[in-house]
Amino acid sequence: MTPLLALFDIDGTLLVGGDPLSNAAFLPALRELYPVDPPGDAVSLVDHPGQTCQRIAREVLRAEGLRDDAIDERLGAWCALYAERYVELLTRAETTQWEAAPNAREALGRLSEAGIRLVLLTGNPEPMARTRMTRLGLGAFFPEGQGAFGCDAEERTELIRIARERAGGHPRERTVAVGDTPRDVSGAHAAGIRAISVTPGDDLNEAADTLLAWNRSR
Repeated sequence: MTPLLALFDIDGTLLVGGDPLSNAAFLPALRELYPVDPPGDAVSLVDHPGQTCQRIAREVLRAEGLRDDAIDERLGAWCALYAERYVELLTRAETTQWEAAPNAREALGRLSEAGIRLVLLTGNPEPMARTRMTRLGLGAFFPEGQGAFGCDAEERTELIRIARERAGGHPRERTVAVGDTPRDVSGAHAAGIRAISVTPGDDLNEAADTLLAWNRSR
């Protein structure tokens, strides 16, 4: 039987409690590449929960009056710069206050031992996602060259397609997304896969129990 491919979101799913470094890198990178000066709360003023970083950037830039064609010219370069700026900030940051989801390491270990394939499916740029996982001590569960990230595509359904493709064309019926926002769930269903919704701060063993049960079923 083909093992499950489990696509794990980061913010609110694996990492709980927020990360102010993200906003500290996001807006300066926009100001550097576009003729805009969005306010410090610009992200909170647009529809951002569950969106990829590229989609959030587009919404902020639209709010600043830019047209989509002008946004598109530099969006890929902006995403790479955002990742670079974030990693630079993280090298100097104290992150002992960061919290992984309760029992995240135990849950991921159980899934890995059962043969379930674990990958990241996140709106974060890949360098940002992987440095976060390393800081949380969860990086070893998520192999390089797998998953899909915020600079790969703007839409979550497309990220799911990319993650399945990188996993060797993994079948939809054996692919499950794990996330904390309604958009995580609706994006999974739109891509034709199942989803498990978690609440930030939930014991991740509960989601693991469901995944293990589904992995045993045909």
